Amino acid sequence: MSRIEIAAELCKACELCISVCPKECIEQSDTLNLYGVFPMRMRDGAECTGCTMCATMCPDAAIEVYRTVAEKTRNQEVAK
Repeated sequence: MSRIEIAAELCKACELCISVCPKECIEQSDTLNLYGVFPMRMRDGAECTGCTMCATMCPDAAIEVYRTVAEKTRNQEVAK
């Protein structure tokens, strides 16, 4: 399963990533960052597909997407 990592200190909590996530994998943290806002985080138990829409939408490049090898292979087979 894919996963995302959000750099809490880069996130300004604009919530654009939440608005584009098709699987609702992102939620607001309960811990303040240096900006004094509650940054986003990956929701526990979320089933991220690795679509990269959140990372593409993030204006601060605070999100990194990690896909599993099995998903990369499956995506390549579908593309054929």
